[in-house]
Amino acid sequence: MAQTENPGREAILGRIREALTKPAAHHVAKTTDDIFFPMGDPIEEFQKQCAINNTEFLSTTSVDASAAAIAEIISGLPAGPIFLQDAPILRRLSPTLLNGHKVQWSTEGIPAEESQATITLAETLVAATGSVFVSSACGGRGAAVVAPIHIVLAFTDQLVPDLETAFARLREQGTPEQNSMIVLITGSSRTADIEKILVMGAHGPRRFVVALSPRSE
Repeated sequence: MAQTENPGREAILGRIREALTKPAAHHVAKTTDDIFFPMGDPIEEFQKQCAINNTEFLSTTSVDASAAAIAEIISGLPAGPIFLQDAPILRRLSPTLLNGHKVQWSTEGIPAEESQATITLAETLVAATGSVFVSSACGGRGAAVVAPIHIVLAFTDQLVPDLETAFARLREQGTPEQNSMIVLITGSSRTADIEKILVMGAHGPRRFVVALSPRSE
């Protein structure tokens, strides 16, 4: 089939060929210092950002105090299973956390639709944005979207100032290689796509809770 002449196409390809003969300009990547204001206390900044993001922040003095605070939330929930990441620390704390509810461990399968809450660990936390990284180790994507409440047990040594440092920490820990999924969560699920009316829990949990304490073990 004869090709139709297209002078415009040839002109564009000619410019591309010419551009490829010249070295590309070197651009210096900007750091997060160019984006965010200087930070003081990371915990105070994380708490501030959590308030903006509609995240419930619980600052406690110990892991057991965090467990007690989480248990108080669980005690107010209707009957139904609580989905827990199968991790040694959550195994130890589960009698306190569950408050009489049935447990479903992440190693037993995906969260049941009637799950009342999910309790997982964090990979790292970002002070500048009030965000939390979780991975597939928490039980897969369903752990972060199925239950109406997602509760994260986290530690102060996991808190980093910004996203740049968070990504470096994840790479250092080998998290991308060890997990099929990494999720950055910034607040509870919400949308205002329809008539600008804010709807909570549209695509995931209506409540997102972070319990932060020093690591005592």
